[in-house]
Amino acid sequence: MSSHAIRVEHLSFSYPDGRQALHDISLAVQSGEKLAIVGPNGAGKSTLFLHLNGTLRTGAQDGQRVQVAGLTVGDKTVQAVRAKVGLIFQDPDDQLFSPTVFEDVAFGPLYMDLPENEVHGRVARALAAVGMTGYEKLMPHHLSLGERKRIAIATVLAMEPEILVLDEPSAGLDPRARRNLIALLHELPQTMLIASHDMRLVWDLCSRTVILDNGRLVADGPTAELLQDQALMECHGLEVP
Repeated sequence: MSSHAIRVEHLSFSYPDGRQALHDISLAVQSGEKLAIVGPNGAGKSTLFLHLNGTLRTGAQDGQRVQVAGLTVGDKTVQAVRAKVGLIFQDPDDQLFSPTVFEDVAFGPLYMDLPENEVHGRVARALAAVGMTGYEKLMPHHLSLGERKRIAIATVLAMEPEILVLDEPSAGLDPRARRNLIALLHELPQTMLIASHDMRLVWDLCSRTVILDNGRLVADGPTAELLQDQALMECHGLEVP
């Protein structure tokens, strides 16, 4: 059995307006690995992420394939794939819309038609995992940004995915909340793909980094090597941490 949580082979993608967002991307991610995807705005990070849960799909022509947790992403597998991949957006308010924290975290399990005791168990486990036990009755919009980000992660953890895909998880956080978030992500066991402009977070959290630029994979290697290559970083609009 493959130890790869994700395998992308020769993926290219163009939007309907003709803009090509990805050019022949091939990438493999090991189970349990924490991988950073970095690059300037418009590099193709979001387009790549949306292929991992089937929101965007490409045909199998020219050897193109996206596999997630052993499933080849396609029309027949997309629901199963989405159960295995949890997307966590940059703005937690894109994921929090219920009157209470409990209702937000319970939404996914309820949608899965799980029995009530299982829903309550999943909510309790997810909140405990992000250090937010006791917040169940609070209103999400009254919480700090760091707390809302933790609740947004809990809403995804309640679905028990194998893979977490995070877009700019530290954006807007003060230093304490940022440190707390990094510590939290360190402890979670899921395979992670993290898009970030926060090179210190990448350095602290991810042992491997991939650089995308203009839809092309231009570097893939140990974080400690890539992030200290000043010429490489500057060439692709990135800063050495």
